[in-house]
Formats: sequence, C-alpha cells, structure tokens
Amino acid sequence: MPHFTTQDGRSLHYCDSGGAGPVVLCLAGLTRNHRDFEPLAAHLAPHHRVLRLDSRGRGLSDRAVDPIAEYTVPVETADALALIDHLELTRLAIIGTSRGGILGMAIAAARPGLVAALVLNDLGALVEAQGLKRIIGYLGRAPESRDFQGAARESEAANAAQFPGLTAAIWARMARQLYDDDAGRPVLAYDPRLRDAVAASFEGEVASVDLWPLFETLTDVPMLVIRGALSDILTAETLAAMAARHPMLQNVTIADRGHAPFLDEPLAITAIDRILEARL
Repeated sequence: MPHFTTQDGRSLHYCDSGGAGPVVLCLAGLTRNHRDFEPLAAHLAPHHRVLRLDSRGRGLSDRAVDPIAEYTVPVETADALALIDHLELTRLAIIGTSRGGILGMAIAAARPGLVAALVLNDLGALVEAQGLKRIIGYLGRAPESRDFQGAARESEAANAAQFPGLTAAIWARMARQLYDDDAGRPVLAYDPRLRDAVAASFEGEVASVDLWPLFETLTDVPMLVIRGALSDILTAETLAAMAARHPMLQNVTIADRGHAPFLDEPLAITAIDRILEARL
C-alpha cells in the first residue's frame, strides 16, 4: 500500500485507484479513514484517478509524537498538500467529509487555482456546537463489544436517530468502517489521543466553529455542499446563507441522513458526477 513521508517524518498512507483521468482527492472526517470512500471510489474509478488519504493518526498512517501539536487543521492541511506535491498534481477536485471538508477549504485557500471543484460533505461555514459536543462525547472511546456483531448493535443504538431505517447489513458495514479488526475484536481505527488534541483546541467550553472568513475567500471555487437532513453539524439555515453568498455553490440535502451522508446515496452520487463532469 502506498505511503509517503511528511517533512516531520510521519509516514502517511493513501489509496491510489482508478485510471489516468482527472484526479479526485478524498479526505475523511475527524476519526475516519479511506474506507469511508470505498463505494464512491469504485463508482468514480472508471473515469477518474481517485486518491484517499489517511490523515496522520488515522487508518494506516503513523500516529503523532505530539498529539496536541500535530492533530490540527494546519498540520493536516500541510500533510494533504505534501501528498499533492509528492504526486506532482497541479489540478484536482477535493471531496471532504466533515473535518476533511475543512482541510479541503484550507487547501483551496492556500493554493489558488489548484482546486477545480470542492465537495463538502455535511460541512458548512458554521459548525454547530451541538454536533461537536456529541462527537467529543464518544471521541477516543473504544467499543465495549468484543466482536463486530456487538459493535454494529452499539453503533445502531448510538446513531439510529440520525440514520433511521438502515438495515442490519448496513450497520454491520458501518462497524467495519469505524473499527479495525484485531483478531476478530473491533478496535479504534485512530489514535485515541485525538481526543486530547480536540479538547485543547477549544480551551474550555465547546462552541460553534466559525468558518465564514475562510469560506468567503472561496467564492471563485466551484462548490457542492451535501447535507444530511438530520445533521446536527450543518443546519439548513447555514446552508441557505452559504448559497446566498457563493455564486457557484450547488447543494443537495439527503433525507434520513445525519452527520454525515455515506456518499453512496443516488442523489449524492448524481450531484458529485455533475460537478466533476462540469469542472474537471
């Protein structure tokens, strides 16, 4: 599996699949990794080169030596840019889920002209405190179950309100995305010290994160925002305000999805195909 080395010596894993077509870089959420994008990558592969990066401390990438200093948006943005430079890419689209969307916006701001299209999956210009508190509530906690069947039931109990109507097979698939397999036992697929870094970033009470100044530097970047209708991270009001301020922003809302849509939903796939075809 391909890796590259960052300036500070971390070995980061990425997947490189598809053909020689236009490049799409997929960036996962806070605790997530390349596995979240497997269905989308398979869909895009016939016509695109699809890259899926594991940020440091996640998936198959090295963990931090100093979590509070390294698990930050600026460092993770620099890591993604290092991959782009390692592969000598000059034009690409970015699909970012949650934290990955923040990285996508930061990359587009840092390198004008690099990002042909930016897809934000359930990430907006204002990140709601309610959703952040929920995420911090489980961050760094290992699953109680000793097998994947139990882990799937745990995930369903915790998330069914935001993802109603999912089958047992889908919950089982989600458990396999969420956790690594240690001889049949589910274990965290990320560094649990990520919790310390996130807590340190708030320096006290968890509050909404204002990304409006960053978002408003990107009004010349074609953008698609995919929102889960039941999301507690991106509200309908914030999405409407974003659309009003960005002349090239498209958006879709996925029913029966919270934070964040899986990107295998037909409405999401159609919207992604449309923006990639138009901009790459």
